Amino acid sequence: MHIVVVGCGRVGSGLAVRLVDQGHSVAIVDKTAQAFRRLPAGWPGEAIVGSGFDRGDLDRAGARNAGALAAVTSGDNSNILTARIARENYGIGNVVARIYDPRRAEIYQRLGIPTVATVTWTIDRVMRRLLPETMAGEWTDATGALLLVERQLPDGWAGKRLMELTMPGRAALVAVTRAGAPRLDVSDLVGQEGDVLTLMVTKDASHELERRLCGTPAALGDDSRGPQAR
Repeated sequence: MHIVVVGCGRVGSGLAVRLVDQGHSVAIVDKTAQAFRRLPAGWPGEAIVGSGFDRGDLDRAGARNAGALAAVTSGDNSNILTARIARENYGIGNVVARIYDPRRAEIYQRLGIPTVATVTWTIDRVMRRLLPETMAGEWTDATGALLLVERQLPDGWAGKRLMELTMPGRAALVAVTRAGAPRLDVSDLVGQEGDVLTLMVTKDASHELERRLCGTPAALGDDSRGPQAR
């Protein structure tokens, strides 16, 4: 996947390096050339001096063919403007903005713009929003057999009953974060764009859970009820 990163500070440079290490093509944009000194020597991605809200600069960064964009400069307004342009003008599906003011973050979450707060694990959180098809473990038990995972709601589950993801004895929906607010009353929830799912799953069932997330209840048919429901 081609990914555009706007902002080559500590988060942006670290994110760009990790994305390239995972095999993605990356273009990083910053308003000053000196910022690219944070990138390691021989880094194979593109480094573009410019602005994240200038269409010419975004075009040079390959935004028209990008599958994801992260706006991680030091300015909230710049990040939000960049995220909106990426989504509304370039149709980039996976967009995330780094936000310093938590009050703003809640507002933008309600507008459907995924945001990440400035904390020590920012890079990991940004990558989970950029690559929502990747199931990342938040916690594992002492045996390593039970995982707590977080996953952004796939498009195919919008408007569907989220409890259809449950696999009795193997996977359970624990919580849904909607518009920045976590909810534990998940039994009757219907998926909405921007939802973040928290699920508990046994390690040996994680691939099957991923398959369910990539499908839809209609496509899964009776199998969506789990093996014990047959």
